[in-house]
Amino acid sequence: MTSIAEEIRLEKEKQNAVILAHLYVDGEVQDIADYCGDSYYLSQMAQKTEAEKIIFCGVEFMAESAKILNPEKTVLMADRSADCPMAHMATPDQVREYRDRYDDLAVVCYINSTTEIKAVSDVCVTSSNAKTVISNIPNKHILFIPDQNLGGYLAPLFPEKRFHFVDGYCHVHNFMELMEIEQLMGAHPDAKVACHPECAPRVRALADYIGSTTGILKYAHETDAKEFIILTEIGVAHRLKLDNPGKSFYFPETRPVCPNMKKVTLEKVLNVLRDPKNPIEVPEDMAAAAKKCLLKMHEWGG
Repeated sequence: MTSIAEEIRLEKEKQNAVILAHLYVDGEVQDIADYCGDSYYLSQMAQKTEAEKIIFCGVEFMAESAKILNPEKTVLMADRSADCPMAHMATPDQVREYRDRYDDLAVVCYINSTTEIKAVSDVCVTSSNAKTVISNIPNKHILFIPDQNLGGYLAPLFPEKRFHFVDGYCHVHNFMELMEIEQLMGAHPDAKVACHPECAPRVRALADYIGSTTGILKYAHETDAKEFIILTEIGVAHRLKLDNPGKSFYFPETRPVCPNMKKVTLEKVLNVLRDPKNPIEVPEDMAAAAKKCLLKMHEWGG
């Protein structure tokens, strides 16, 4: 009997499709992907692929970015309802208010944002490349949207600039329990603490390392420690264990789970390959403006 993973492989090859998966989806979905990584890596792969169809195993803003970078290709989501609440926590009206207030303003939007927001921003960033991108911005005033935690982490690295924020956050990272993390640190005193910058300042203060999802994977692999406390979405556990069989990884007792990422299943990937309904579409004028924002990220982000 053919496994569902093998059915996906056969269907994908038949249709000249590529599967992109974020590191927060379930491990079995990561395993069938052609490319698996964080938002920046996936945006690079979306830009480079020669496949006719892109199947995105992630949330809506990622698939929209892939469509913007590849308007001639068919872009499909494994689950069209998978969304990122933080992506909607900034509005074009807020951007316009700040532009009216400051002449010397650059609007920097986290890739975790809607196409509408990218279209009114100057440059996009991910947690992997934000520092590099911002170092290329001459403006003194930076409106960083929508994630105030990532922005708050970056601001002290640029004391010559003045950062402005809106009330945006990732609910998975922002609400990690300090007491649970401190209990883990007490139970595993030799463990290194690796933290995503979307976490709140009180959590970041406990970290030995702060970085993107990919940065956390690299840190865990290259550091001599045998135990790690991981403060990001639990989907990364799959890759951490594959890459580091001799190491142990601990997550807070209240599991940091993104319910939208977990909507993606093997069955849904196969279904969308067999029945390619509801392709991602982005209005042409908005896509053109958002594309400038994304391409500027690739130009400045390395």
